[in-house]
Amino acid sequence: MIVRSDGYILTNNHVIDGATDITVTLNDKREVKAKIVGADPNTDIAVLKIDAPNLTALPLADNAKARVGDLVLAMGSPFGLRQTVTMGIISAQGRANLGIENYEDFIQTDAAINPGNSGGALVNTRGELVGINTAIFSQTGGYQGVGFAVPTSMGKPIYESLIKTGKVVRGYLGIGIQDLSQDLAKSFGIKNAKGALVSDVKEESPADQAGLKQGDVITSYQGSPVDDAVSLQRLVTRTAVGTKAPVKVIRDGHEKDLTVTIGEQ
Repeated sequence: MIVRSDGYILTNNHVIDGATDITVTLNDKREVKAKIVGADPNTDIAVLKIDAPNLTALPLADNAKARVGDLVLAMGSPFGLRQTVTMGIISAQGRANLGIENYEDFIQTDAAINPGNSGGALVNTRGELVGINTAIFSQTGGYQGVGFAVPTSMGKPIYESLIKTGKVVRGYLGIGIQDLSQDLAKSFGIKNAKGALVSDVKEESPADQAGLKQGDVITSYQGSPVDDAVSLQRLVTRTAVGTKAPVKVIRDGHEKDLTVTIGEQ
């Protein structure tokens, strides 16, 4: 997708991984050589740059306004069939623990996505970019109604960082975390199983310096509730380095407030 009129293009890392020569074919059949600005295998996002006049950028949607059930269109070249558009809905949001990427926050859709759709746009009915079509769940290798797209909310800061610095900067706490089961919640004196259990604290890390300890249950981060380990990971990695982040933990059955100065991963 062309996301800036000066020629910056957003795609999947696995589409261009290992390539030494990249050509972008535009809708008017112009073929333009592209260079790789940067890539982030952890989220499967890459940024390319082309030099060409009269480019139209795809506006980015506000993912906070997206809802399950919203109509979306998936665009791409499945099986080499260029400029193919399929329609579906947002089936779910915040899909993670799928084993596809290291950092996952996928939009799930039932719009038909097949091999060749990777790196293509998932747009809403206003023509705004909602996500980047990335993967499918399939037992046949083809469409079975379950596709995944990296949301714009994850893609935008990554491509902006790649354009600005050539790398992706992520926030860092320095802890190992896991989800709470009902049994663990009871043993820690917590009424429900929401929160992220600290299983390990690295020495001299931001978490260690802030006083976090193994066995703490993090329930809030910068005022946002922490439901599980993945939600905490999302919040921390998107925090600017140097931010003083307030954290609420439950320790020995009592709530405790801490402040962590976020480091760089």
